[in-house]
Amino acid sequence: MNELTINVVGAPAPQGSKRAFVVNGRAVMAESSKKVKPWRQDVKSAVEDLHEVVPALDQLPFTGPLEVVIDFYLPRPGYHFGTGRNAGVLKANAPTHVDKKPDADKLLRSTLDGLKEAGIYRDDAQVAIVTGRKYYANAATGARITVRPLNVSPADGASPVTAAGETPAEEVLFP
Repeated sequence: MNELTINVVGAPAPQGSKRAFVVNGRAVMAESSKKVKPWRQDVKSAVEDLHEVVPALDQLPFTGPLEVVIDFYLPRPGYHFGTGRNAGVLKANAPTHVDKKPDADKLLRSTLDGLKEAGIYRDDAQVAIVTGRKYYANAATGARITVRPLNVSPADGASPVTAAGETPAEEVLFP
């Protein structure tokens, strides 16, 4: 499978901090946000729905390094719209990108964990390149997620490796 695109409808939720407490002498960690679990379930449901229409999903989970691009679509605040007879009309100066909470990195964490739970990959450590963008939704809220395997070979721009398994000295510094 070259690429997989998943459209998730729901309310994107950031991965918050964990709360720790003791139960029967054992430390237990719990999500501090009640919104994370429903969002992860929305991600899993979107993947399950794809299984019905994309037979190649039987090849999951992806193995090897991956690139994940996630476009989040968040609700617009009321002040983006006019008032009175212009109620419901988007103002001309309303921004496209979200510069408010939730933080992109926290949205990425919760969504990447949801993709793992959905069986897209074995471990989110496989994600070598991740891009998260936040937009204001003009319709439904949710996310468009694209997952691509990275089949890196020296011809694709990977650093050459010596016979001893070391990267040559000139390749050690950033290009």
